[in-house]
Amino acid sequence: MRTLRMLAAACAVSALTLTSAMSQTTAPAAGAAAGEYKPNSGQPGKDVVWVPTPQALVDRMLDMAKVTKDDTLIDLGSGDGRTVITAAKRGVRSHGIEYNPDLVTLSQRAAQAEGVAELATFERADIFQSDFSRASVITLFLLPNLNVRLRPTLLEMKPGTRVVSNSFDMGDWEPDDRIDAGGDCTSYCRAMKWVVPARAAGAWKFGEGQLQLTQTYQKLEGTLTQGGKATPISAAKMDGTGIAFTAGGESYTGQVTDKTMTVRTGGGATITATKAD
Repeated sequence: MRTLRMLAAACAVSALTLTSAMSQTTAPAAGAAAGEYKPNSGQPGKDVVWVPTPQALVDRMLDMAKVTKDDTLIDLGSGDGRTVITAAKRGVRSHGIEYNPDLVTLSQRAAQAEGVAELATFERADIFQSDFSRASVITLFLLPNLNVRLRPTLLEMKPGTRVVSNSFDMGDWEPDDRIDAGGDCTSYCRAMKWVVPARAAGAWKFGEGQLQLTQTYQKLEGTLTQGGKATPISAAKMDGTGIAFTAGGESYTGQVTDKTMTVRTGGGATITATKAD
């Protein structure tokens, strides 16, 4: 189950989404006891409504993010804590940020009941006023306008950080991967992943030549100049700190860290490039 963030000003535009959400049934959280607070699908919040995510999609989202025990996962708008608890069951240190205090309490009780309270933690906070820079994986279920509002902060995170969104995109930042929940899922059944790219734009001293790059999110364009001849690059993109491009029929793959780029050519040669000041 997850929190679907929706601006109050967009309520009229999003009436169809709200109607759909209200029609869904909500399974009780793990560890729920008689008389305990239980959220209702479509219930209003600070400036949002709450909508459940199928467990099958939660599992697929974590698979797509390739979470391991070395990761720190932070769920933005963690609802009843299902994603955080599921990740913790995989041995992943996970944290949920949720504005609704009742949902935070419910999540904490569920983590205790599932025996993962040491790995699955929760706090009551506004995601737009929170520091989640320590995460290596971010999960979220927000509308596109909220994703776009978060986008500058996400792009400042450590290169290689994986961002996985239930159903909604990041505007013109195209996803690196997409999946569907499959099975009998009927609504909110897809997810998208982005990998925060290293910043590679600029001029690089590339052997005896120069590599000039421009960058739009993970996509690259530019020219490789060698022996006084400028050749456009193609098939160029970032994957976290990874870089790949082709120039003059030669392929290049490698890593970008700070002001150093180390790549190998298709022929096996290694080139270390330095970024111009």
